[in-house]
Amino acid sequence: MKKKKMRGIYLLPNLLTSMSLMSGFYAIISTINRQFVYASIAIFVSCVFDMLDGKVARLTRSISRFGVEYDSLSDLVAFGVAPALLAYMWALKGYGRFGWLATFLYVACGALRLARFNIQVDTVQKKQFLGLPIPAAAATIAGSVLFYSWLGYSSQLKTFLMPVLIYILAFLMVSNVRYFSTKELSFFKVRPFRSTLAAILFLFIIFIEPEVTLFIATSLYLISGPVYTLLRRKRIILENVSHSKENLKEHDGRL
Repeated sequence: MKKKKMRGIYLLPNLLTSMSLMSGFYAIISTINRQFVYASIAIFVSCVFDMLDGKVARLTRSISRFGVEYDSLSDLVAFGVAPALLAYMWALKGYGRFGWLATFLYVACGALRLARFNIQVDTVQKKQFLGLPIPAAAATIAGSVLFYSWLGYSSQLKTFLMPVLIYILAFLMVSNVRYFSTKELSFFKVRPFRSTLAAILFLFIIFIEPEVTLFIATSLYLISGPVYTLLRRKRIILENVSHSKENLKEHDGRL
């Protein structure tokens, strides 16, 4: 009975990972059919399943090496290949070789990001993400497509903005810029009732204008990393300067 129970527990997070993978594959199919809005929505659905499988695995204590590797392979398809193909078919196809090389750079940096995360998950990236998480990068691309379609522009502005966005996302994924992680936040553990209300309020705001809200949310998270890193480095520099002044005063006092 115990073995059957453990098998059921391990099945649940892997099933959620499979749902994330299926959503990413559907995003690829929708992109090929030039249904870019559906593809963007599928990427966001994949993000939800990707978040749930990790939460369920930690809550049920069913984290396994197989699950970690399966999740990474799923992420590469759903958040690497799918948004890259979406960006190429939606805005970069007219650039020819330059377009698909730009999207390949995104996929390659996403794969490197996942590999680095797997070897640093228990040390460096437990409380903070080192580099932009690949689901956030994929959500930024999908949010941009949804917001552009909501505006209803028929101009070719997307062909100028999307290459810049692709290179920024690729750079941030492999950079040392730190991003916030909700895995170890005490607010969600100490105050579950308030955190539940906050989640419901956030969903309510999203459903009012999903295209606008998702675009703003992904853009703010994208910017939060560089801002937080700059403030953190400034604080470290000020602490070092203060420490140096204290050492000089102590040295002068001895003299």
